[in-house]
Amino acid sequence: MAYTTLINLFLFSTLLALASIPAVTMARPGASIPTTASVSNLAARLKLEEESSNCWDSLIQLQACTGEVILFFLNGETYLGPSCCEAIRTIGQHCWPAMFCSLGFTTEETDVLQGYCLGEARGSASSPPLPPPSPQSI
Repeated sequence: MAYTTLINLFLFSTLLALASIPAVTMARPGASIPTTASVSNLAARLKLEEESSNCWDSLIQLQACTGEVILFFLNGETYLGPSCCEAIRTIGQHCWPAMFCSLGFTTEETDVLQGYCLGEARGSASSPPLPPPSPQSI
């Protein structure tokens, strides 16, 4: 008899706990439906209006040229493609300069990248950038 009562109590507790899960998740304290003001504030902070698509595109482009950036620092290979430099300049000048740090670049590395790409932009007016030298076979 005590065994049956214990099982019934366990089943009742389990069902009660399962039934209360949706109520707990829907009534989270502080949870609210975003208002137009909060959405526009977020958009302003993320620069989602105006030319922000350039910022996001540049961030994706920078991710795509990570290999070039690694070789730039690791091997001292002084070549970054034009699209990579354009992404670096756009992020540094028009978007979120602190984004470089969040991607793992130090302040010094960011300064080197921006300096190199700024020099490339000034030099590209006179001539196109040279392709990287081909590796020499030993």
